[in-house]
Amino acid sequence: MTVDTGLARLPARLLGDLVSPRALERIVGEAAQARGLTPAGLDAAALEDILKREVFKRLQLSVPAPLAKRRVSDVIAELHRAASEGAPPPLPGSNLTALEEGVRRFSLYFDWPETQRLRGVLGVARQEEDAGRDVTALVREGQDLIGLMERRLEEGLVTQAQDLAELRAAFARVQGMGGKDVRRLDNLIGQIDEAQRQGTLLPAEVERARTITFNLRKLLESSLVQPVTPQGAPVAPDPDARARVLALEQEHAGRLLADLTREFAALLRARPDLEERGAALREAHGAGSLGAEAALAWRTDLEAARDEAHGVQTAELARIEARLAALPESPALREARVALDVARLTLSGGGLAGDELRDLNATLGALEATPGDAGHVLAAQRELAEVERAARDVPGAAADLAPGLAAAREALGRGAVVDAAPLWAILERRMGEAARQREDFDARADFVIREYDTVRGLAGETTQRLGRLADTLRAQRRLGPMSQDARGRYAQTLEEAEALLHEAHAEYRAAQEVTATFGADALSDLLGVFDLGALGGETPQEAPGRQSPAPSAEAVGETWTAQDGLLKDGPHDPTAQGIAALLAQAAFLGLRQAQFEDDRGVWACVRLPNGSWRLARGQDAAALDRRAGAWPTGTHG
Repeated sequence: MTVDTGLARLPARLLGDLVSPRALERIVGEAAQARGLTPAGLDAAALEDILKREVFKRLQLSVPAPLAKRRVSDVIAELHRAASEGAPPPLPGSNLTALEEGVRRFSLYFDWPETQRLRGVLGVARQEEDAGRDVTALVREGQDLIGLMERRLEEGLVTQAQDLAELRAAFARVQGMGGKDVRRLDNLIGQIDEAQRQGTLLPAEVERARTITFNLRKLLESSLVQPVTPQGAPVAPDPDARARVLALEQEHAGRLLADLTREFAALLRARPDLEERGAALREAHGAGSLGAEAALAWRTDLEAARDEAHGVQTAELARIEARLAALPESPALREARVALDVARLTLSGGGLAGDELRDLNATLGALEATPGDAGHVLAAQRELAEVERAARDVPGAAADLAPGLAAAREALGRGAVVDAAPLWAILERRMGEAARQREDFDARADFVIREYDTVRGLAGETTQRLGRLADTLRAQRRLGPMSQDARGRYAQTLEEAEALLHEAHAEYRAAQEVTATFGADALSDLLGVFDLGALGGETPQEAPGRQSPAPSAEAVGETWTAQDGLLKDGPHDPTAQGIAALLAQAAFLGLRQAQFEDDRGVWACVRLPNGSWRLARGQDAAALDRRAGAWPTGTHG
């Protein structure tokens, strides 16, 4: 079976996060030549042999042998899958059909830089093809852009699924508030859910839903109904309410800031002053002092700066075009004009072309200095641009490569010959480190997912949040090579999930202590007070044979506050801690009040609007009334 050129590029496509695609394609080409073949003439068996020999040997220079073996095995499995299905039929029409289909597929995401660039590449490729010129390089660039957009879509769907789960959980909290905003939120969640099922991103709707959720939760936390003393005097406001409001604001502002950093990445690369301001905002967020208003103001400033940059780049493009028009014809000039046309169409589509204009200026300088001998400059510029683009998705690589890239471009400006091999070596070292980091992330994700299964029966707020993060980790775990942004989200999800897992373990241990105190049927017995038989005001009966120590005098009439299954204030008491863990089950069932009793006396619990619980213990209901103040008796939610 003969493998087409696209399949022969499998190593470069699937292993490009470990070794440069250029190096991998060279390895496959040289290995094919050594076997008396061309890449297009490789059959499945020959390509598998190259993967096991030459490619595996090359990978071991940057990653450990077990990781290299596993990744090569993945590529071989994909090779056999593709070979067994047969080569895909050629697309009808010209070889630009794949690019045209890509533009149609991603037309909804018109503001992505990759989409704007792809439209420019396709437009120029059509012109070049109509003129009878070779468009291979343009088609390949377009295919690479489509690959980037496919990855961005997959990563975006994982993030959107996580947003949707969090929005649903938040909606359950605020649904009872009613009103126009709650209805709007419900409608938006429905739209996002439908889009997710169809594999479509709705970033604007997600942002609106998050903003509404933030405002509703902030209102809920800020207007908690506080209990009163027996004399009717108001109790001091919840000391944690303000902290929770601030935490909500920091969470919302941080997400806005992350979205803006991703959306305006090209502008920030072109404007160091804006990047410095963005870094200051991220530092403020890390210190807990970034308000949502500051993030929104940052968006306004970035939009104005983008409009300004677009005007500046359009004027610069016109200046470059005028200077190129004065030069004598040459192959290098023709290639420069193609690059200029792509930049023009990118700008006319609303995108920015800062990197392209930088390279065009360097090309212009070389053409003006040596009009007939600028081909090596163009080839070197393409390779440097490839290194730079690849480095953006590898942690630490961009900073490591910045001095070398600057020096190489300065040398090109002088007409010197530049060797990019040292830059590739730096990049591949960082690629190896990133691959090992990914292995660590995946192992941590596997651990969290396994451990979640051991505590999921608690069904409290902590466990519910952990379950949502476990679902996100499963989806992130399945992603292939990640962008820098997706890798950062993976790390953040892991940190949050590991912290929640620690809390869930604490709740689980507390529940086990209560089980040991009350007996093996503690969970079902204590939650039995919430069944329908108790709703008519019946006093729940103690389980037969239950034996518990009598309360101490100091314990009678004590009160506690519990949140997410853990005691937040009140005297230390293992039994109360265990009951707090069990109340997480009641919250999961949507219950708001509970009263039960054992031979130690009466326990009463009431759920506050913010989701926390007040607990009190007394010898009888009257004692609770006197000591804790207006506790519910004979009524259960």
